[in-house]
Amino acid sequence: MNIFIYSDESGVFDKVHNDYFVFGGIMFLSKEEKDIWSRKYSAAEKVIKNSDEYVDGMEIKAANISNKSKAKLYRSLNHAEKFGIVIDQKQLGDRLFKSKKDKQRYLDWAFKMAVKSKFEILINQGSIDPSEVENLFFFVDEHTTATNGIYELRESLEQEFKRGNWNFEYMIHHPPIFPSLKSVVVKYCNSATKTLVRAADIVANHIFYDAKENEGTVQKKNKLYIKYHPNK
Repeated sequence: MNIFIYSDESGVFDKVHNDYFVFGGIMFLSKEEKDIWSRKYSAAEKVIKNSDEYVDGMEIKAANISNKSKAKLYRSLNHAEKFGIVIDQKQLGDRLFKSKKDKQRYLDWAFKMAVKSKFEILINQGSIDPSEVENLFFFVDEHTTATNGIYELRESLEQEFKRGNWNFEYMIHHPPIFPSLKSVVVKYCNSATKTLVRAADIVANHIFYDAKENEGTVQKKNKLYIKYHPNK
């Protein structure tokens, strides 16, 4: 079994000027499912391109289109598996923001926990058999991380999902949730050429503005699971 995860972020990770930071995305449990949703989302984008607001050559991303069009695109993803994490920056310690490396490590951890929480939901629902998962493919919008960040993010994801984690104080090994996992692939993508990265952009934007409007809480919606940090 191969799982494909597309993600993006919304907001600025800067607690002085911003309350919330969000990761959001979509996942597909087979290549066939991924390809079907790519065609569906492309069709939804064509509707926007045929509207009066569209400027020739414009990329169909949340920053470029109206709230009405964003809502249409989000609704087109109603039956896709979606995930996200809302970070309440005001509740994070100041020290975390003093080092770029510490900030990136935290963001990698937050992203990983958002994905893991969604995996666990799908496992509990019976949609994923952990023993059958062989490969995880992550597609991340390229603007979100420094160039060398891809290696650190992949290492963090491999540690969590392929090798498992050690508690060295008690010398206890916590096994990974996917015992047969062979590989974790992380690719940074240009959203202009990746349809489903643009879809992830719409999901992340939707979560971000929902959180802003509702004091950090996202309304429960079909197939969308939200993790919060710090926990609510």
